[in-house]
Amino acid sequence: MKSIFQMPEFKVGLLVLVVAGLIAVMSMRVSEDPTVGGAKRYWFLSPNASGLVKKSSIKMAGIPVGVIKDIQLSNGIARIDIVVRNEVDLRLSARAEIKANGILGDKYVEISPGSPEDPPLKDGEQILNVSDKASLDGLVSQISDIGSSLKSVTLSLKESFDDSGTNKHILGRIVQNIEQLTGDIAEMTKENKDRVTDILAEISSITKSLESSLNNGDTGFKKNWARLDHILKNIEDVTNKINRGEGTIGKLVHDETTVEEINTAVAGINNLLDTSSKLQTSIDFHSEYLGSQNAWKSYVGLKIQPGLDRYYMVQVVDDPSGVRESTDTVSTSSPPGSTVAVNETKTYRNKMKFTLLFAKNFYNFTIRGGLIENSGGVGVDYFLLRNRLRLTTEAFEFSNLNLRTSLTYNVYKGIYVTGGVSDLLHRSSGYSNYIGAGLFLTNDDMKILMTKIPF
Repeated sequence: MKSIFQMPEFKVGLLVLVVAGLIAVMSMRVSEDPTVGGAKRYWFLSPNASGLVKKSSIKMAGIPVGVIKDIQLSNGIARIDIVVRNEVDLRLSARAEIKANGILGDKYVEISPGSPEDPPLKDGEQILNVSDKASLDGLVSQISDIGSSLKSVTLSLKESFDDSGTNKHILGRIVQNIEQLTGDIAEMTKENKDRVTDILAEISSITKSLESSLNNGDTGFKKNWARLDHILKNIEDVTNKINRGEGTIGKLVHDETTVEEINTAVAGINNLLDTSSKLQTSIDFHSEYLGSQNAWKSYVGLKIQPGLDRYYMVQVVDDPSGVRESTDTVSTSSPPGSTVAVNETKTYRNKMKFTLLFAKNFYNFTIRGGLIENSGGVGVDYFLLRNRLRLTTEAFEFSNLNLRTSLTYNVYKGIYVTGGVSDLLHRSSGYSNYIGAGLFLTNDDMKILMTKIPF
């Protein structure tokens, strides 16, 4: 008895299954449907889907990568669902473009993946960038617009060259003006024909005279030309000497030592000018009311600051107490021969006092020394509140020590108030409380004032 594997029916059936399998495999390999073997789905919206049909090709760089799965109406516009192969990587900036596939109206969709730097477009999401370059209606509309424009231009040209429409258009007026100008020129040349002939004859005579002068070696032109040639040769000789390093200018150009000395001198001049430009000067004026004397004491000062860490101060002081001078005299009295020592003090009310100081800055401190109101002295300033508040102590007249302290506050841009006590150690004589105000003008303030002064 034959086994089932040896039966003809089994062999025929097995052959049919193998052939069917081969046909299925070959169909899957040659199929353009990307859903075979897996695919990704996307969709986009278009105002016009004419020419697109289901199963139409989806291409990238001209190569089919998918098909149109479905076309349906969504809120009055077309929604096109597409499927593409899994290996196609689309980004958020991906673009779908409807293109024509020939002149019969067939269309296909061309997609571009977008920038690789953008996030990937997920399966089932919308392609936002869509364009339709295959619309025949749009092309016909553009051709119609161009035709209308050409018709309008030709009509305007026709009216411009027509006598009845010459004055209606700029081009017509230009043509009319040119026609009138050429007519005027023709009429002018006709009326002045003899004069034009004379002018041309004179021009011919001038050119002949010039030619004769150039050909004649004894003319002034030839002599001037020779002198110019001689001058140019002299200039050439001078430049050659300079290039060879001869003469003062040649040494200046070629001698490195001379050049370095000149550069050093120029640098010194630049430093001097730069230092003078950085020199800061300012004017200080303030008055103080002395409580014990019921009078005003005024100061006018000039501050010269060559650097940030030092300055010089020159000041004139109008002191109501004046300048006191003490002298010792010897007088005789009775009985005869006896002498008496007398100390006499003189006060000059109208005599000015002078202050001349050198100051050095150390962080928030400034130490000053020199002449304070006609006598030697020193002073210390301490700055607070970003230099707006200043605490000052001064000591001068060391033979009869005068100790003065004050507090100064800058109210607004050089306007300040001050107050303090003078002659702290002599409460019975010069001691006095005082309060006052002043004005401090810098270089910039004085420049502004000078520009505002009318001349």
